[in-house]
Amino acid sequence: MMRIFVEGVGLLGPGLDGWSAGRSMLAGDAAYVAAPTNLRASDMLPAAERRRAGVPIKLALAVGQEAFLHSGRDPRTAATVFTSSGGDNDNAHAINAILATAPREVSPTRFHNSVHNAAAGYWCVAADTHEPSTSLCAHDASFAAGLLESAAQVTTDDAVVVLIAYDHPFPEPLHAVRPIAAPFGMALILSSRQTEKSLASIEVDFASGKVEETTMQDAGLEVLRRGVPAARGLPLLAALACGNAAQISIAYFDDNHLNLRVTPC
Repeated sequence: MMRIFVEGVGLLGPGLDGWSAGRSMLAGDAAYVAAPTNLRASDMLPAAERRRAGVPIKLALAVGQEAFLHSGRDPRTAATVFTSSGGDNDNAHAINAILATAPREVSPTRFHNSVHNAAAGYWCVAADTHEPSTSLCAHDASFAAGLLESAAQVTTDDAVVVLIAYDHPFPEPLHAVRPIAAPFGMALILSSRQTEKSLASIEVDFASGKVEETTMQDAGLEVLRRGVPAARGLPLLAALACGNAAQISIAYFDDNHLNLRVTPC
């Protein structure tokens, strides 16, 4: 079991335009109304990089920036863990289409945005940071894998880590075989000890065996949780929004799961 503390939150998804706006819906104090995700290029990036940024970069930087503003920490001082089930799905579709025709010429921008750690690269430019960065992909378990990796780094390295999870839909025909409901991103700033900024502690326990995952009470939010791998973290955000103690289970691979015990600070 690993114990970590949450100091900041970032959120961007359909009808969830930031943590400040979305937390009342997650807490059940306001009705959730789905709406298109409000994607925008981050002002952290220079103009040239903003023009090259695709959907996952916009998601990752938006939620990461909000989490740091929420916590008051300097983004240059934190390690990063990026997790996504696919990466830049629009770019993957475009490259596949280019390679299926002649001439097969992929632009340098498309190529460098195709790698799975592209979001990490843009973040390092935007935040002017040289801290360690990890990029993960674990299909539907990507959020759980990212949280487990982040907790391990916080615990073993006594590090401050920002976990940034994001996903967005593939275009057709890939969407038909790998449907992702909507663009969604979330970020958590995690530390090894309680500070005046700490919202809650999380005890993270890796456990074997199948489990009934914790679901969202609101039907629309539950559709979002099921429909986007990165949104598997919504029950954790709901617990943080409510400010109450909670026990949360999130499925992992091979019939394993994570048990999370959330305690407000």
